[in-house]
Amino acid sequence: MGKVIVTGISGFIGHHCAVELLKNGYSVKGTVRDLGKKDEVINGVKKVVDPGGKLELVNLNLLNDKGWEDAMRGCDYVLHVASPFFLKEPGREEEYIKPAYEGTTRVLKAAQKAKVKRVVLTSSVVAMAGEIYDSNEEAGTVDHESWTNENSKRISTYMKSKTIAEKWAWDFINSQSGGYKLELAVVCPGFVMGPSLTGNVSGQSQELVLRMLTGHFKMAMIPPISFSMSDVRDVAKIHVLSMTEPKAKGKRLIPTTSRAYSMMEVAKTLKENGYNKVSTIKGPAWMMTAMSIFDKEVKGMLPMVGKSVEADNSETKNIFNWEPISFEKTVLDNAASIQNLI
Repeated sequence: MGKVIVTGISGFIGHHCAVELLKNGYSVKGTVRDLGKKDEVINGVKKVVDPGGKLELVNLNLLNDKGWEDAMRGCDYVLHVASPFFLKEPGREEEYIKPAYEGTTRVLKAAQKAKVKRVVLTSSVVAMAGEIYDSNEEAGTVDHESWTNENSKRISTYMKSKTIAEKWAWDFINSQSGGYKLELAVVCPGFVMGPSLTGNVSGQSQELVLRMLTGHFKMAMIPPISFSMSDVRDVAKIHVLSMTEPKAKGKRLIPTTSRAYSMMEVAKTLKENGYNKVSTIKGPAWMMTAMSIFDKEVKGMLPMVGKSVEADNSETKNIFNWEPISFEKTVLDNAASIQNLI
């Protein structure tokens, strides 16, 4: 079937991409910054599929050139997943923007030199939703032609970093000349939930769910935020299909629900299914604004407060003959996978 590099394989999406690739017969080379995570990655994968000698992990850093060109040799495709999701506003913008931009640069340049067939880049709906966050409208719908203005003062640093990285990737692809030309497809998930393979909740979305399940003080009131949802298994599936689907070349793909779901709907789904510590008290927008003064995590959420972002996923559904996993299944499978931490 071929060999695929998955950057950030120890992350939530990267881990599921590895499983999907192995299930479909591919060999996988996963990149990690810390080989100490090797056993966690392998054991998580084994819960779903036997790697059968087709899984290899290598130590590479997105902020360092060393090793990237060597790692790409002999690989057919690249899933560039690595770029963590953070709500917390950093002390300096470079903390988020530098890994996103420089990492994408290194991956694309190395893939081009190695004559990889196609790179699939993980972006985000937040790279599309800036028109909504930047307006006075409470709701709106994004599609593959929507773009966030990275210079807006009304977006978070995370949103800015994802937008800059994706725009640069398209600039790189469109500026290629001469002989070999690398192909690109971009996957733009919404808020990603679904089962953890490792029980590791260091990622932002998993930490948020755990806080809800345990009645953590930061989730004592549910913020008024709504967004299109992505099941991590759908996100992985679309990544893998995008490597070889001719119609995916040059596309921005949106593996999300079409409608927006609120954090309150997440909370109520959990509460109604026996997770009794989950709060369903609505947090007012004014309180979020007040808290953002001294809480950098709340500050990072502030652009989303009072907003509802829906997504036109019709092109993605048509290209892959795909339907999203149901919202309720996504939420409950997520909770079940980390229940032992409650």
